[in-house]
Amino acid sequence: MNADCGCSMPPVKRGAMVARPWRGFLAGLFDLLAGRAEPPAARGAPQPWQRAATRRRAVLLAIVAGSALGATALLLHTLPEGGGPAPLRVAQVGLFTLLFAWVAAGFATAMMGAWVLWRGDPHALSARAVGRAPLSVDARTAIVMPICNENVASVFGGLRATCESLAATGVASLFDVYVLSDTNDPGLRAAELAAWAALRDALGEGARVHYRWRTRRTRRKSGNVADFCRRWGRNYRYMVVLDADSVMSGDALVAMVRLMEAHPDAGIVQSAPRACGVATLHARAQQFAGRVTGRLFSAGMSWWQLGESHYWGHNAIIRVAPFMQHCALAPLPGRGGLGGEILSHDFVEAALMRRAGWQVWLVDDIEGSYEQQPANLLDELRRDRRWCQGNLQNARLLAEPGLHGVHRAMLFTGAMAYLSAPLWLGFVLFGSALWLAGGTPLTSLAGGARGGAAALWLATLAMLVLPRVAGVAALLLSGAQRAYGGRAALLRGALLEAALSVLTAPVRMVAHTLFVLGALTGLKLEWKSPPREAHDIGWGEALRRFGPLAAFALALLAALAMLEPRAALWLAPMALPLALVVPVSVFTSRASLGCRALAQRLLMTPEEHCAPRVLRQAWHFARHAAPAPGWLDALTDPWLFEVVRQAPGERHTAWGSRGRARRRLVAALVERDTARLSRADRLRLLAEPQSMVALRDQLAASRKSLTTNPVAAHAAFT
Repeated sequence: MNADCGCSMPPVKRGAMVARPWRGFLAGLFDLLAGRAEPPAARGAPQPWQRAATRRRAVLLAIVAGSALGATALLLHTLPEGGGPAPLRVAQVGLFTLLFAWVAAGFATAMMGAWVLWRGDPHALSARAVGRAPLSVDARTAIVMPICNENVASVFGGLRATCESLAATGVASLFDVYVLSDTNDPGLRAAELAAWAALRDALGEGARVHYRWRTRRTRRKSGNVADFCRRWGRNYRYMVVLDADSVMSGDALVAMVRLMEAHPDAGIVQSAPRACGVATLHARAQQFAGRVTGRLFSAGMSWWQLGESHYWGHNAIIRVAPFMQHCALAPLPGRGGLGGEILSHDFVEAALMRRAGWQVWLVDDIEGSYEQQPANLLDELRRDRRWCQGNLQNARLLAEPGLHGVHRAMLFTGAMAYLSAPLWLGFVLFGSALWLAGGTPLTSLAGGARGGAAALWLATLAMLVLPRVAGVAALLLSGAQRAYGGRAALLRGALLEAALSVLTAPVRMVAHTLFVLGALTGLKLEWKSPPREAHDIGWGEALRRFGPLAAFALALLAALAMLEPRAALWLAPMALPLALVVPVSVFTSRASLGCRALAQRLLMTPEEHCAPRVLRQAWHFARHAAPAPGWLDALTDPWLFEVVRQAPGERHTAWGSRGRARRRLVAALVERDTARLSRADRLRLLAEPQSMVALRDQLAASRKSLTTNPVAAHAAFT
């Protein structure tokens, strides 16, 4: 797009993106059991990475199965004979086996990641391996950023920093940028148009930055991206999908295109974005954990997934043609929380891409890929509620024909990430029921049985703690501790993050249990974007949200302390954090505490020690953004009016029944204030240039006539 052109969108070049209906869980499962399942598509002969992946997954399964079976045998040896009804004992042992296997899988993945960080992986895709290979002029790439009711200053500040960094690479001519808006607030929509126009002007001549607003918001983010693909996907070989909080350096964007060019069988390449940019204590703890421990898990997943990996929905590059051909998403049949439009679309799109024979890679050495964490515990739980419903919904696709086994496993583990919470509670409840039914509590076991219980507890604790220890050790051995504030600051930060995790883990478990119950009982939720800017949780809000949970935990702990002190002691590690959730959520939401911790070099990350230029620019642009205009400014500010008028391009909306309805709406504004317009009418007017011109002229004429009649002016415009 020419920088002087007022239209916000290029000419449409339509393409098809047709969804394939789902087979259904029961029908697909029957086909699998009967041996009639559709095999995955293959593109050429098996490659060396596929044989390596088969061996590695066998190792992972052996570790998980061996750990779970060994722990189960020890549990059976520990439990006393005749300790309660047999059905309860069977249920307790079954839950323990499943949950211990879940913990063992996470532990094994982290240890595999530590091995990769130490020794490397000859089969993995690497950004370093492609170097600075020249790019073909045909490698046209769209950078698409779907947004919906976001903080305009931070979104366009990050996007401007990304575009300027890309311009510095010298190959920006290969890239076009699309902001895909689903915003339904007319004030924010006017602010988005103003920010888009300002960004286009700031980038200068030749910048191709487009803005698209959908009048019909269908299928949320996945529908927004699909709408782009149908309109303009045929113009591009690749597209890079960003979230509203994403920032990427130009080098990272170019490296991803080079990876796709060097590996023509790759359908999706997912970077491992670094969390940064939020100053609250809660967010800084999450950012620190992601940099110290989270990188082990991403490297470990890459080690055993290889070319059949995750797609996380953002900071990734996609080959457009196969995505359009194979990754359209049909709605799931049924109503309620697990039916309808697919919410967590990214895992499903990765599975469909691989089903068609294209590879999906997680590349963890792409530097310059960034995102944000939720600012506080409440925002994190709101996000988790959406993810919970989406991942449980995806479990209905486990038996879909043609999916690779590893992607079936990832759909299962996505659901287990949230199902594990009620399963842990169920395990505790079964233990309590056995105790009440006449069994022996673990605190009363004697001799070898007590030793076996202690061994199980220590094994579980070790599997949870050792990934953190390994993450810190990897940094110390590589000499990278300086970027984390030094050796002492790194160790103190790791202890602080672990303490905060202990305080919030029971809250997450209870919240995830409630989310699972809500999804399984058919409760629908409103899917909103999480807040991108930090804000404190007030005491009133914390009491309203968490007070009942804290009161219940305190009452339960007090009752057990009076009736059975040993049981209260056993339950205290879970009940005390629940009782303290109100002050913990309030204090960890404070940006002031996060800044004080940073001043002490606690929870420091490399992005805080020495922020890359693209991040510094993103933060600077967001802080110094012009004040956001409102809807009425689109009529009264001449510059913004021209932006709004020209942005939709040539639209003939004055014809037919819609045109007549819009003319009646504009005419009625002579007699009433524009503030009485509905939100839907304001949004429609912003999308229709003829209506905006008529409205401006009508209001100008009305105001001119009312200047001679102060009484009528007061009645019409106040």
